Amino acid sequence: MSKFRSSDRPLRVLHSHPTWLPQTQPWLYNLVRHLPEAAVESHIVVERTENLEQFSIPRLHALSDLRYWRFWTERVPQRFRTRPPSRFLVALGGRLGAELVHSHFGNIGWQDLPAVRRLQVPHVVSFYGFEIGRLPKREPVWRERYRQMFATVDLVTCQGPYMAQSIVDLGCPREKIRILRLGIETERIACRPRRWEAGTPLRVLIAAGFVAKKGIPSALLALAQVKNDVPLEVTIIGDARSGDRQSQIEKQRILEAIAAGGLEDRVRLLGFQPHQRMMEEAYRNHIFLSPSLTAADGDTEGGTVLAIIDMIATGMPVVSTRHCDIPTTIEHGRTGFLAEEGDIDGIARGLRWLIRHPDRWDALTEAARGHIDREFNAAIQGGKLAHLYAELLSRPALSRSAVAASA
Repeated sequence: MSKFRSSDRPLRVLHSHPTWLPQTQPWLYNLVRHLPEAAVESHIVVERTENLEQFSIPRLHALSDLRYWRFWTERVPQRFRTRPPSRFLVALGGRLGAELVHSHFGNIGWQDLPAVRRLQVPHVVSFYGFEIGRLPKREPVWRERYRQMFATVDLVTCQGPYMAQSIVDLGCPREKIRILRLGIETERIACRPRRWEAGTPLRVLIAAGFVAKKGIPSALLALAQVKNDVPLEVTIIGDARSGDRQSQIEKQRILEAIAAGGLEDRVRLLGFQPHQRMMEEAYRNHIFLSPSLTAADGDTEGGTVLAIIDMIATGMPVVSTRHCDIPTTIEHGRTGFLAEEGDIDGIARGLRWLIRHPDRWDALTEAARGHIDREFNAAIQGGKLAHLYAELLSRPALSRSAVAASA
């Protein structure tokens, strides 16, 4: 404890996020749960909750549980431009004696600026993906908002070097950025190297929301190229988001790719599934296919893909793309296979290598699992975040304000 703080109690941190917790964000659950309790007392501050049966966590504070939620969300005119959680964050932080605010997602960091100013505590902001590419492209005002935030924020975290450079390009001083990888509970994921024999069904798994950046149509068209090489069975976990027009359009593109590739009798569409069900399906499949790309609207993964990390940990070979920070997860030819974004032939080449060399899968997956154990372990990443907090809190307050003022 003395290495973290001189106080005899943990540091009280407010984690600000809109919703606890979408099924697509188990990485945030892993991150917060694996902050060392002796060093950090985490309080989760959100507007609303969902999926609590999957992501149960202590010290969860939801604005939607309070009586005045309806007033703030339905009756306060937009011209007041007041974000309800900002007042909630200030009131809660004051009552708890919060010592640091950690905003999850860059746009939430900007929205939290008034609350952080009122609380007069250090501010950490983590970027995760969409808010780096798609958001500033769709709404250029965010470039100026980010510049405002970067001038005062104390620390910015992201998943890898590609994402770090993207944040620098948005105006963040490089010295404020730290790499913090997505973490999984590697010790709880059994590594079972896959076995496949020529002539038997080759089972391929795709697991992603139906959004353009996931590249699912490219994956399906690549699978169509190898469908006559082997008996092929494809499972897709994911679906379009209700009420999201772009996601519904992407679903139609996926269905059209299935038809165009003549894969109708070889594809199972399971829809959205809990993380546990996805992991169960993982062990029933031989290869994971995840060819992410930059969407027309600028949307990207930003960093890497948690599902790739999960699948590698189970002992499954992976074929993906050289997109964002995915190359920090997969080394082409040694721990998996990478194609260029949207390169259907390149994706098919990766699949064909695996089909032709099942005797070399073990060496591939052993090296890949070792990399995940070293770089993407949730407990290790939680400890790193605690030390980042320690680094920040060890700076004199005057030094922190001087850095912010000069940025």
